[in-house]
Amino acid sequence: MNTEADLVKYSLWNMTRYFLRLGALGFGGPVALVGFMHRDLVDERGWISESDYREGLALAQIAPGPLAAQLAIYLGFVHYRVLGATAVGLAFVLPSFLMVLGLGMAYTSYGGLPWMQAVFYGVGSAVLGIMAIGAHKLSTKSIGKDKLLWAIFAVLAAVTIITQSEIVWLFIAAGVVVWLVRCKPNFSNRALALVAPVDAAQLAPVLADPGLLIQIGVFFAKAGTFVFGSGLAIVPFLYGGTVTEHQWLTDRQFVDAVAVAMVTPGPVVITTGFIGYLVAGFSGACMAAAATFLPCYLITIIAAPHFKKWGKNTSVIAFVDGITAAAIGAIAGSVVVIAQRTLTDIPAAALAIGATALLWKFKKIPEPVLVIGAALLGMLVYPWMRHA
Repeated sequence: MNTEADLVKYSLWNMTRYFLRLGALGFGGPVALVGFMHRDLVDERGWISESDYREGLALAQIAPGPLAAQLAIYLGFVHYRVLGATAVGLAFVLPSFLMVLGLGMAYTSYGGLPWMQAVFYGVGSAVLGIMAIGAHKLSTKSIGKDKLLWAIFAVLAAVTIITQSEIVWLFIAAGVVVWLVRCKPNFSNRALALVAPVDAAQLAPVLADPGLLIQIGVFFAKAGTFVFGSGLAIVPFLYGGTVTEHQWLTDRQFVDAVAVAMVTPGPVVITTGFIGYLVAGFSGACMAAAATFLPCYLITIIAAPHFKKWGKNTSVIAFVDGITAAAIGAIAGSVVVIAQRTLTDIPAAALAIGATALLWKFKKIPEPVLVIGAALLGMLVYPWMRHA
């Protein structure tokens, strides 16, 4: 386990360049992305300590907003404070935003993405393999042999599978349970108050202008402010607002938007940029993406100093360990939930199993290569499946 004394020095440009690459080539959604950050920044490069990573993952899980982006912003903050958080956040989001912007232009110009179903058929299966391996690595490295943490992991995985959602209060409850078991407090301990999440309502914009861009900004700011966890949690919220409430998109367009999120690298919630483009063009894309990510950026830089200040406290360590185990359990559960939705036939299941086996056997296979191969297989197999 890396300690502060073992860390390798790096420049802000080094970290920014890493997240530019991850944003451009990191497939697999939040499960895979947070696993890549651990593998690359903690294990291989030694830039970030295990404790800093765990604190960042815990904060990203208990605070609202997209999980992977929030963790990235926190890791940028660790050694370069607000400047680092800002540079890393922009670097992580920009590549995938430009990609979904281009896809949005193609979508509106050519009347849809008929080839996307075939690509998504293959990529969705391969992505499950990437997610499964990422969840396995996180669980073995962060939980170890602690029976209490494994029990919390199992409970949260089961709850996520059964409810098909992520319940934030269970993450906090898990932290409290581990704190109670390890520290046996006398209830005068006030450490938990120091790691409470920022009140999201204080950061939510209050706007009443009926203009379309303002409506887009308000809606996506709510999505970024009040939805916890991963892309798994934000999809139902987006559907309710864009299709049912505002009627900006049809069901078909929304399904295509979700497909775009899965076949592009970077954070899954960047699909908000694609949706914004469909609703109001380039300005809509910029407004939707900015409104989605700004709340989590503000929450992270406000809360991060408190995590750094009190992160060595034994009560806080116990609390963070409990939340981390809960977070990883929910991530593992989400793999099962997405598999249930994605693997609709035998060839899709075979692709997912094959991708998992390849990553297990050959750990150095670049994820983009795997995704491209899966997309090509999907374009070959999907038309045959439709006519079978």
